Amino acid sequence: MILFYLFFQGLTACHAQPETHDEVPSPPKRELRAVWVATVDNIDWPSQKNLTPDVQRQEFTNLLDFYKQVGMNALFVQVRAAGDAFYAKSTEPWSEWLTGEQGRAPVPFYDPLDYMIQESHRRGLEFHAWLNLNRLVHRSSTSVSAQNLSLTHPAWILSYDGAKLFNFGLPEVRQFITDMTVNVAQNYDVDGIHFDDYFYPYAVAGQTLDDEATFRKYGQDFASKADWRRHNVDVLIKQIHDALTAVKPRLKFGISPFGVWRNRRDDPGGSNTTGGLTSYDHMFADTRKWIQEGWIDYIAPQVYFSSGFAKVPFRNLVDWWADNHFERHLYVGQAAYRVGYKDKDKTWQNASELPDQVRYARTSGADGSIFFSSRSLKANALGFVDSLRTELFRFPALVPSMPWKDNVPPLSPRHLRATTHPGGVELLWNAPELAADGDSAWYYVVYRFEQGEKPSAHDPRRIVGLCHEGQRFVDRTTKPDKKYLYYVTAVDRLHNEGRPIGPLRLWIHENRLQRYENEVSEN
Repeated sequence: MILFYLFFQGLTACHAQPETHDEVPSPPKRELRAVWVATVDNIDWPSQKNLTPDVQRQEFTNLLDFYKQVGMNALFVQVRAAGDAFYAKSTEPWSEWLTGEQGRAPVPFYDPLDYMIQESHRRGLEFHAWLNLNRLVHRSSTSVSAQNLSLTHPAWILSYDGAKLFNFGLPEVRQFITDMTVNVAQNYDVDGIHFDDYFYPYAVAGQTLDDEATFRKYGQDFASKADWRRHNVDVLIKQIHDALTAVKPRLKFGISPFGVWRNRRDDPGGSNTTGGLTSYDHMFADTRKWIQEGWIDYIAPQVYFSSGFAKVPFRNLVDWWADNHFERHLYVGQAAYRVGYKDKDKTWQNASELPDQVRYARTSGADGSIFFSSRSLKANALGFVDSLRTELFRFPALVPSMPWKDNVPPLSPRHLRATTHPGGVELLWNAPELAADGDSAWYYVVYRFEQGEKPSAHDPRRIVGLCHEGQRFVDRTTKPDKKYLYYVTAVDRLHNEGRPIGPLRLWIHENRLQRYENEVSEN
């Protein structure tokens, strides 16, 4: 028991090198494995406008079951796509991509966000509410409600490239965006709030973003309009961070920007890349500053480039972010949609490209990956999803903990016991007492070792169960006349793992379940 206890002392950080079994490196014990589910223009869900609520729900649970089988542990679902809402508790109108007409409620009525969160949590998947923070009307919009802010507050709006966008230079706009974000956090049991890469818009030839009047009113203290625009977004991000922290401190807040902050040729602190676009210079988003200041809990740069793309090589950009995420989490945004692409970059036609990117992200020190997007993953181009299911995500992974938000682990489960079950061995235990911070268990981890095997808390190949509902688990993979050791741990909402209860030593002998004493010292 002493040895196993010592292994558990470092679990919250989980930066130790994994142990090996049979000279094969262990897969990561902690890793975010996530997918973006886009709703704008019905990219991923629902599959089309105006499906019945029953069909919408069925499509979503099918997605959840698919990603659970693949090995994912989180989803980022777009719940505000363009001045609209996929949830009931909103001042903005219902989305046309949900009901067919912006402002029309589902019939029969239901709250999609409540449903999606509940079903995700039942399956042990984190649910992050993905909000587009600048669009009021999308280029593909066919329905604009009279309640759309582009009509009710036209002074807040800038027109650009066929879209209606917020003017971030206005304090009242920034306050509305903050209030809209806090509303989701207060009214829904989401695990996180997530923004994508749309701040100031991507430049379009021949188009001008006309915020000159706002700049004259508010920008007199800045050397350039570019500096003023960056300041506007800085103020917005910090304001949202502060507001979310005040209402729900445990909530995760993160952003997925365009992958390149700045190129080294323009800034000695930039990445070894030569791409034409950067978030700092062209979207006026100082993404490196936000994570350095601790305004966001993770950054998920969209590293949608291949390893063979000369201007922005995948590895160069991942290496730069690995050196610039300042003790917050780094999740690498990866381009599942590009797998099998037949364009000038032939690298995407290589079936090993994206699996190799996942492997490289792991070795670089990233905390996980998010794939864009669901439809592309489900297509399984070049067998990529097969490689996740059978190799890269074959074994479970806990979501990385965030000690700056919560570093108090839950207490141990109580009264671990076992009984026979038609399908194998049934383990039962009682919930732990409340920890010092008032947390109990959000879920449980069941470890199994064979007799004589050194217990280790770092190897996910020894996890036989992740239990998100109740305090029982049926191990259906036991074999007759084998002796096993079981341990069970409790994990809280922020994925801190407590000390184990155990070992429970079991022997299935002559179709009977027996306890046995330790025959070899574990000390």
